[in-house]
Amino acid sequence: MIFLFQIAAEVSYFDLLMKGGWLMVPLFLLSIVSVYIFFDRLFFIINQKKADANFFERLKDLVQDGKIDAAVALCKATDSSESRILKKGIQNLGKPLRDIHEQMEMEGKLEVYRYEGNLYFLGVIAGVAPMMGFIGTIAGVIKIFYNISLADNISISLISGGLYEKLITSGVGLSIGIIAFVGYHYLNNRVDKLVQRWELQSVRFIDLINNN
Repeated sequence: MIFLFQIAAEVSYFDLLMKGGWLMVPLFLLSIVSVYIFFDRLFFIINQKKADANFFERLKDLVQDGKIDAAVALCKATDSSESRILKKGIQNLGKPLRDIHEQMEMEGKLEVYRYEGNLYFLGVIAGVAPMMGFIGTIAGVIKIFYNISLADNISISLISGGLYEKLITSGVGLSIGIIAFVGYHYLNNRVDKLVQRWELQSVRFIDLINNN
């Protein structure tokens, strides 16, 4: 046990990672990209303007009073995803309900695209990074067995030395994949909650104009 601690103290984490070989370079780049995408989308979601709790009630009163221009102006002034979707519905008043709903749904999809941005690539990294790590390990194992075939005798150091170095790529790849996977689903969950809120307000709006 004391011997293991001595080894950990003598070898820095950076030196240990560098023993993973050239595949550590693309894995390192993937880690930077995944962190950038995560925080870019997270800050985008956090900084988006949200409609206040009384927004829909004020909009409802304006629509019921026939003040369509004022309702559109309220949506523009609020300038949130929710208000932009409802504004699209107001601008299509007078058309069949199906057409109004389709226009609002299309606007909702555009809002989802704005929120998701490059989030798709975070999901790709979650799958690619572990596979790249495994490729590094497999390539290392192939190299080890090739060296064994050339050697006159087999030594434990010949096998274990190269193997632990190549297993580093698997460990790093899995770590990046797990982080990207968690980040991807966390952000997707936040977007899904927003979409549910937009859908609820859209249904309330359709009910409003249907009852008028």
